[in-house]
Amino acid sequence: MTTTAPAPATARTRRPKRRRLLVALGVIAALLAGWAAWTNLRPFTLRASIEIDATPQQVWAVLSDLPAYPQWNPFIVSSSGRLEKGATLRNVMRDSGGDTTFTPTVLEAAPGRELRWIGRIGPGGIFDGEHRFLIEPVSPGRVRLTQSERFTGVVIPFFRHQLNERTLPQFRALNTALAQRVGATRP
Repeated sequence: MTTTAPAPATARTRRPKRRRLLVALGVIAALLAGWAAWTNLRPFTLRASIEIDATPQQVWAVLSDLPAYPQWNPFIVSSSGRLEKGATLRNVMRDSGGDTTFTPTVLEAAPGRELRWIGRIGPGGIFDGEHRFLIEPVSPGRVRLTQSERFTGVVIPFFRHQLNERTLPQFRALNTALAQRVGATRP
């Protein structure tokens, strides 16, 4: 009885395996790209508003006094940096999960109107948050302060519940504390 050794793998037998691997990797890459695009095109937004008996300048004076945050702010318990477009802030945020330090980039700092920054966890597109404080006059001596954050990134769908449960209450607490601080600092 004669036995033959299996033929060595040739380039022809390796090509289909390599081709299948490349197709599989291409499908995975396409799925990941689709997921990333979908999560960035469908942001998740938190929003909380409060009306305050104050002028836009009075609200801005409290909001822009970063060194005073530890005295009154229950959410952003520490903040430093310059409030000018392109500057980097160092914010320590507190929620029921503990303290987290972010280094967002200021996108807008319009006195009496708007403060907006963007913070990222990772290289961008993973977990991005564009935080905004909008001050709008409602009537003479009364404004509406709206704090919002627009979240985008591939992991955001997995954190929606946590953001609603931990972060949104802190938005409301900050708004209330700011209103009280404006009232306490009025001349």
